[in-house]
Amino acid sequence: MVAKINTNSNLFGTLIYNSQKVENDAAKIIHANKVMQDKNGEYNMLLCNQSFAPFLAANRKTEEPILHISLNPHPDDVLTDEQLINIADEYMLKMGFGEQPYIVFKHEDIERKHIHIVSTNVDETGKKINDFNNFRQSKKITQELEAKYNLHPASKRDYTEEVPRLKKVDYKAGDVKKQIAGNVKALMQSYRFTSLPEYRALLSIYNIGIEEVSGESRGKSYRGLVYSALDNNGNKVGNPIKSSSIAKSVGYNALQKKVVSSGKLIKDKNLTERIKPILDTATQNYRNRHSFEAELLRNGVSVVFRENEEGRIYGATFIDHENRTVLNGSKIGKAYSANVFNSLFQNSVADEPITNDQEINNTEENLVIPPVLELDITATPKEQEDLETQTSGFSENTYKQKTDDSDFSSPFSLLEQHGEDYEAESFARRKEAEAKRRKRKGRRM
Repeated sequence: MVAKINTNSNLFGTLIYNSQKVENDAAKIIHANKVMQDKNGEYNMLLCNQSFAPFLAANRKTEEPILHISLNPHPDDVLTDEQLINIADEYMLKMGFGEQPYIVFKHEDIERKHIHIVSTNVDETGKKINDFNNFRQSKKITQELEAKYNLHPASKRDYTEEVPRLKKVDYKAGDVKKQIAGNVKALMQSYRFTSLPEYRALLSIYNIGIEEVSGESRGKSYRGLVYSALDNNGNKVGNPIKSSSIAKSVGYNALQKKVVSSGKLIKDKNLTERIKPILDTATQNYRNRHSFEAELLRNGVSVVFRENEEGRIYGATFIDHENRTVLNGSKIGKAYSANVFNSLFQNSVADEPITNDQEINNTEENLVIPPVLELDITATPKEQEDLETQTSGFSENTYKQKTDDSDFSSPFSLLEQHGEDYEAESFARRKEAEAKRRKRKGRRM
């Protein structure tokens, strides 16, 4: 079982985030402690806020008094509501929060059912509850609970927080922003790539496009990223979505740092070696492009070819899903450059068995992308010194667009690396900002 502990200053936003999932039948309230109910024995957000009010009113110093904890069992564990309630109570008691008001939401919007607990880390006198060594204590408690309830031991790599199984964006299915956000957060975190074009190739297999934007606003220059949905032919559909409206973790600064750290990891771990024999075998046995691509997919590798209007291949990018590494062919070696594949497919053997489109599609759908891994995506100071050189390819297909530059000037958050609940915390921040704007407006009146 994996526990994730987040803190913030916005009770209302945190409660609304969870309650909206309840309204959408994606979650339900299964338990609460020291939280008032209405006359029908049900919980509503007004009474929940009132239950926390005395604790928060007494607080004068703690900047982030709201606790937002998620407890995530191993994907193979199927627990009843009663078991989840007992686990929540025992966890809160052992963590020192047993006497606090808290409410337990069971989230059911992804296959792995899990719980979110909203509470406060200040007691009724306003004193902050000691959280020294909180994360080590939490790890010890979850291990004890695993043993007591006969659960599978779980680590962070066994689950993805609030990220559904990756699949292609379907523009016609609606809620395009949510589809794109879920994919880009997971892909940015878990795959390695050393340029914007490589990242673009990775996104394209999930029907997502990306462009760099730059310009000047209020006398200040900016550079940023926008994401778009693509149809099955690679054409943009719908309106572009600024990275700042999704999360800083998928913005320009985060991408710069990921490029630097990925280059170091690929070099240090020699991650180009696994893919070479796969490419060699496919090249030797198949001169038909469809059959070649199908052979790669059977070995957990996708390929994205870039072609000009005449159909000449001028770029080849390979995505190794097992190592979660994106590599341009020229970086693997001269034998895997675009010119080699352009010549290979032009000289296709006429009597070679050709894999038809239906078989290719079936192969793609049946390819199981491994669970998202948590990778080290921070950059050391030395790596940042080399940033300008390693990101020189960032301006490919740049176009101008006036946009919010806040996403591109903020420093990279180490908290995001370690698994913040992006959607919940972003929602809470938005609600807090709205409340401040209403307050300022009220003062002017």
